[in-house]
Amino acid sequence: MKTRDTFAMQSRTICAWQIFRGWLCAFSALLVLAFAPNVAAQDSPNIVLILADDLGFSDLGCYGGEIETPNLDTLATNGIRYSQFYNTGRCWPTRASLLTGYYAQQVRRDRFYDWQPEFKTGGQGVRPDWAPLISVALGKAGYRCYHSGKWHMNGAPMKNGFHGSYSLDDHGRFFSPKRHLLDGMALPQPARDSGYYATTAIADHTIESLVSHAEEFSDQPFFQFVAFTAPHFPLHALPEDIEKYRGKYDQGWNELRNQRWQRMQESKLFPTQLSEFESEIGPPYKFADDLAQLGAGESEFPVAWDELSDEQKRFQATKMEIHAAMVDRMDQEIGRIVEQLRSMGELENTLIVFLSDNGASAEIMIRDDGHDPMAEMGSAGSHLCLGPGWSTNCNAPFRKHKTWVHEGGIATPCIVHWPAQVKISNMWHQQVAHVIDIVPTIMEVAGIESESADKPFMPGISLLDSIQGEIILKSRELWWYHDGHKAIRDENWKLVNSKGSQWELFDLNQDRAETNDLADERSDLKQMLADKWKTMAERFLEDAKHEE
Repeated sequence: MKTRDTFAMQSRTICAWQIFRGWLCAFSALLVLAFAPNVAAQDSPNIVLILADDLGFSDLGCYGGEIETPNLDTLATNGIRYSQFYNTGRCWPTRASLLTGYYAQQVRRDRFYDWQPEFKTGGQGVRPDWAPLISVALGKAGYRCYHSGKWHMNGAPMKNGFHGSYSLDDHGRFFSPKRHLLDGMALPQPARDSGYYATTAIADHTIESLVSHAEEFSDQPFFQFVAFTAPHFPLHALPEDIEKYRGKYDQGWNELRNQRWQRMQESKLFPTQLSEFESEIGPPYKFADDLAQLGAGESEFPVAWDELSDEQKRFQATKMEIHAAMVDRMDQEIGRIVEQLRSMGELENTLIVFLSDNGASAEIMIRDDGHDPMAEMGSAGSHLCLGPGWSTNCNAPFRKHKTWVHEGGIATPCIVHWPAQVKISNMWHQQVAHVIDIVPTIMEVAGIESESADKPFMPGISLLDSIQGEIILKSRELWWYHDGHKAIRDENWKLVNSKGSQWELFDLNQDRAETNDLADERSDLKQMLADKWKTMAERFLEDAKHEE
C-alpha cells in the first residue's frame, strides 16, 4: 500500500470530527475576517517554511554535495542561496528561535547550565506567554496556518495558532511511529510493512492541507510549516532510495569530502581552505554499551578511511548510502509540494524558505525499538546513526558537528525562492543571517507590525531587502550557547569556546573553516568579545526572567 493511501486511511478514522471541525473552522475564519484589525489582502504572499533535521551544510547538490537533490537545486537556481546563514546547533532551540524570533535562552527553551538553574532545559523548558509563535500573529492577520511533521516545542500546534496539524512526535521510527497526531487527535500506529514512511507522510499532509485550503479558503493567504524528521537518526530509508546510492561511498569520507570541497571551489563560494579531519572528536555523548551492540563495523572516531578494516568500510559506506537516500527522498517530497503550489497557481507569490535545524550529527546511540544486528541496514529493525566520520564529510568544509557552536554545528544551507520578489536569481548571498531573522522577515512580508506590549526586544532583523537582491550586510552581533559551548560573531570576527577548552578567535572573512586561531595574536580583541558574550548572556538571562 502506498504511504499516502495509508495516511488517508488513518485520517478517515476521525473523518466525522474533521467534518465538524471544518464547519467550526469556517465559522471561526468568518469571525476573524470580520473583526481582525489587520486582515491580509487576497494578494498577500503565502509562506512555506521547510525545515530539515540534522542536514549537513554541504549535503545538497546546490551546496557542493553529491546527493541528488534536483528539486531543491531548482529552487536555488531560481532563487537565492545564503552562504552565511546560522541556526542554534540543536533541534529544539532552533525551533524556538525559528518560530518566536528570540534566542532560545530568552524564551526558556535552552539554558545556561552554570547561569540559570531555575529554568528547565531542552524539551522541558516552558516558553513564556509573551513569546507567541509567529503562527498566532499570522492568524490575526488573516492567514491560515498549517503544520506538518516534527514539533519539538512546548504546547500543541492547534493551541499555538495552527488551523491544521499532522504532528509526528515519534522521532525514532520512520516506518511505524507510535506517537503521531492529526489535528491533536492520536492516530493508530501503522505496521512496519504498511507502506508508511514518515518523510512521505509529512509531505502527504502538507499537500492535503494545500488542497483543502484551495477548496475552502482560497481568499486567504496561508502559512505552511513543513518540519521533516529526515535525515535525523535512526537511518531509516526506502529500499529503492538506498539502491540508488549503492557503492557511491566506497571511496570513503576523506575522498568524498575533498570532492565536495572541489565543487564548492568551482562555485566561488569560499576562500581556499578546508578544515582537517578532527580524528580525536567523537560523539558528543558516550554510550559504550550501544557501541558494543552495533558491532565491529562501527567507528567511534573519524580516523582516516584507510585505517578502517574492510568490515568497517562496508558498514560505514552503507550508513552514508542510507543517509543520502533519506536526503534524496526528502527532496523528492519537496518536489511534490512545489508541484502542488504550481498547480494551484500560487508558486509565483509564495515565499519558500528551506534550511536545517543544525549541522550533521556525530552522535552514536540506540533508542526506541533498539537495534537488531541481523536486520537489513536502513530497515525498521535497525537503529544506526551517521557518526563523526560522515558527519565531518556532510559538514564540509567546516569543523565539528551538531551540538557544537563551531561552524560545522551551526552553519546551515538556506534557500529562498519567491519569483514575485527575488530580483536576482541563482545568487549566492553573503548576508550574515540567523534563524532569529525568520520571524522579523515573515512579519514584514505579511505586513504585520510589532506589538507594543511590554516584552523583550527581538534580536533579529528582516531579510526582505536581501531577498530582493540588496546587499545589506548590516553590522551584526550573533550569539550562541549550547551544552557548555559558547560563541559570538561580531562582523567578521568569531570567538568560540568548546566546553572545557579555551577561547579561539577566527577571522571568518579569511578563514570560515576556523583553521587559524588568532586568540594569542589578538588577545585584546579576544577579551573584548568575551566580555561582550558575557554581557549578552546576562541580558538574555534577564529576558528569560521577564513576566507579562
